[in-house]
Amino acid sequence: MAIVVVGGHTRNIGKTSVVAGLIAALPEMHWTAFKVTQFGHGMCSANGEPCDCETAEHTVAVSEERDGATGTDSARYLAAGAARSFWVRTRQGDLSEAMPRIRKELARAENAVIESNSIMRFLRPDLYLSVLDPETEDFKESAKYFLDRADAVLVAEGELGRPAWKGISLKLVEGTPVLAMRPPVYVTDEVVEFVRARLRSGVVV
Repeated sequence: MAIVVVGGHTRNIGKTSVVAGLIAALPEMHWTAFKVTQFGHGMCSANGEPCDCETAEHTVAVSEERDGATGTDSARYLAAGAARSFWVRTRQGDLSEAMPRIRKELARAENAVIESNSIMRFLRPDLYLSVLDPETEDFKESAKYFLDRADAVLVAEGELGRPAWKGISLKLVEGTPVLAMRPPVYVTDEVVEFVRARLRSGVVV
């Protein structure tokens, strides 16, 4: 089994589109897909809505998506062709509590693709792709922490230029392949061939 992790430095920069694009481009992998969301204080892990609950049962929620038409990110994975799709929600810092369920589902999967940075604390994937938008200043700590472990970075038009990020050194990705996204096509032929080449030696499909 191969595990591919897709991360990125902030929201709304194309991570879900990359995951869906990989699923659609590599149907022979029979992907099980995971969307990992960590909510801050005051957000409920059960449904992602604002709340004041602090009870133990609200720290983690894992649900399997069964309808590819709901418009959620996990539904987009199904619509793209995933064999199974899960939405994992935890409070910030509580992802470890979801790992037993994630590992259980990974054991059942042929191959897996996971949208998350923080999952890198618990898994060593076969491939880690980091989606970057040089024009967006916000940079999550989790993305910074694992950036130097990226096997490739995906950037619109393949140009990092002079990023708006503060306190982030490009030395973290020095020598790392830079692959182009060309929205609305987030997974180009170049990206597909890169992923295939990296996984080919260790994956039987």
